[in-house]
Amino acid sequence: MRLQYPTNIKVIQLPCSGRVDILHLLRAFEDGLDGVYVAGCMEGDCHFLTGNLKARRKVEYVKKVLESLGLEPERIEMYNMSSAEGPRFAQVANEFYQRIQELGPSPVPKAQAA
Repeated sequence: MRLQYPTNIKVIQLPCSGRVDILHLLRAFEDGLDGVYVAGCMEGDCHFLTGNLKARRKVEYVKKVLESLGLEPERIEMYNMSSAEGPRFAQVANEFYQRIQELGPSPVPKAQAA
């Protein structure tokens, strides 16, 4: 659809948002990312039944972890949208990008490669 959203947003596709792991989310911040959002299908409309609900719980848990570390919990978010909502995906990407710009760079030092 040639939708416009910031080029520095990296999309990682999974078969289901429920497959996202808490460690993956935390590692993203450890690797120096300023923000992460998970886009899952609409609640009650998950092909894998409860994957999006599991993803939401994981995101909420990571919000608490970030807060306990002194980071803004707004740096991570979960959004529900249909795969047919391309324009909404672009809108969410742009809005989230703007939120992260307002928060500024993550204070977490980038992890060194081993």
